[in-house]
Amino acid sequence: MEMNTFSQQFDLRGKNAVVTGGVGILGKRFCHGLSEMGANVAVVDLDESLSQELADELQETYQHSSIGIGCDVSSPDSVKAMVDRVLDWSGEVHILHNNAASKSDDLESFFAPFEEYSLEEWRKVMSVNLDGMFLVAQAVGKQMVKQKKGGSIIQTASIYGIMAPDQRIYEDSYYLERQINTPAVYSASKAGVIGLTKYLATYWAPHGIRVNALTPGGVESGQNETFKSRYSARIPLGRMANQDEMVCALLYLASNASSYVTGENIIIDGGLNAW
Repeated sequence: MEMNTFSQQFDLRGKNAVVTGGVGILGKRFCHGLSEMGANVAVVDLDESLSQELADELQETYQHSSIGIGCDVSSPDSVKAMVDRVLDWSGEVHILHNNAASKSDDLESFFAPFEEYSLEEWRKVMSVNLDGMFLVAQAVGKQMVKQKKGGSIIQTASIYGIMAPDQRIYEDSYYLERQINTPAVYSASKAGVIGLTKYLATYWAPHGIRVNALTPGGVESGQNETFKSRYSARIPLGRMANQDEMVCALLYLASNASSYVTGENIIIDGGLNAW
């Protein structure tokens, strides 16, 4: 029997990947990583023009097919239309990175204290962070079952889906030009992603579809020095992550290198949860 080299296990040539939240801070790097390893990438995000701009960049850089698609993952009709367009483009889906998440278009409501948090805002965030995960996994997973070729689904969670944020680090901490915190809806939604991942891993295992979660810790992306210093002091490795430190874990989970891995949560947090 012919044996593949270890490096070949990571080869994604001939695979078609869908990445939701594809033009986000991490999403862009995830798309680059998948394309660099040979995958054809459908970049999915709310703004189709931005998605297509990144898709054109990927295709020019790596010489693999790519397409940009606009989609509201909280809408069943929009998700169905997105999957139909992906299939028109590629014929099959082999990899799904269920990555889209929302910080809301109303930052005052999103960062409100728990005692004053509105049910409307809670439901708005949940509609993307958890309902969107369900809708996209359902639509793409159904297609993978139909294809009878297995597949890999990776769902982005968060370190605050497995542990509570330390509220002490947020005093005088700024991001997006305002004082920040981590609201309960974010933690609850990301904990739900991990639960959904484990359920789907066992549910679709008979079809050879692997489902895993990828859990980033804090990634440096423009926070002020106060926040970065306080957060880094909580980390055994002594710093925040950079964006690319999340990508190789995705490539592992997307590829045959992780062929016997399902239902797992890969945590990339510099050791935060080990304290």
